[in-house]
Amino acid sequence: MASGFPPQKQETQPGIQHVMEPTPEFSSSNYKPSNKLHGKVALVTGGDSGIGKAVCHCYALEGASVAFTYVKGREDKDAEETLRLLHEVKTREAKEPIMIATDLGFEENCKRVVEEVVNSFGRIDVLVNCAAEQHEVSIEDIDEARLERVFRTNIFSQFFLVKYALKHMKEGSSIINTTSVVAYAGNSSLLEYTATKGAIVSFTRGLALQLAPKGIRVNGVAPGPVWTPLIPASFSEEAIKQFGSETPMKRAAQPVEVAPSYVFLACNHCSSYYTGQILHPNGGLIVNA
Repeated sequence: MASGFPPQKQETQPGIQHVMEPTPEFSSSNYKPSNKLHGKVALVTGGDSGIGKAVCHCYALEGASVAFTYVKGREDKDAEETLRLLHEVKTREAKEPIMIATDLGFEENCKRVVEEVVNSFGRIDVLVNCAAEQHEVSIEDIDEARLERVFRTNIFSQFFLVKYALKHMKEGSSIINTTSVVAYAGNSSLLEYTATKGAIVSFTRGLALQLAPKGIRVNGVAPGPVWTPLIPASFSEEAIKQFGSETPMKRAAQPVEVAPSYVFLACNHCSSYYTGQILHPNGGLIVNA
């Protein structure tokens, strides 16, 4: 695969997937499901597009009943397409997938999301925190309102969702938090985002220690450059042309290449001795993990 993508720019966040060129890849004929999540209930935030959509797709193929969140209005079309896809690929034993429109930056909304999932499915076995936003900005231009907004979306939501989901999670459950390579390597133009992703790494490690006695595993995934709606909604057209070229593999990932990391961490048969760990699907970038 070549590095970079056709120049394109989305002026509003969250970005939307169906207008991207090329459309991010969420599935692959090379992926062979084997009932790794049979009978499980999974909640995936930001599941309408990007990595979240690919994770939802893999989880459904693996037998899970899937719920996902999205932002009402701008992400409606992407969310409806993801829901249709999940209906198509779900296993016979899994319950019908559901989508929940919300702003996860506020505690009461996180509580409501958990309640809706439990009302539909009875419990939560796998919680995937994937929703995020980012902005290119100089330190001189960061204001209090947007700084709080980015932290609410990226890290407050993870605290609040875990807080309410735990009441419905039993021994053997799994929490998977999405951080980023920038938490380790830094990024000069994504200061707010980088700070939240570093916080997520520390949150993941601390929470893993707190929940280990309960038999609930907590891990994270730190992707490198991945072709998702976040990218054209964040970077310039010139940056899009070079996106991913900084990796040793000289290209960005597609979401489907990252999603199996989330399957591995969700499946007790695969990752029962993993907690407090971060996986790094990043195209060969060296990080001090």
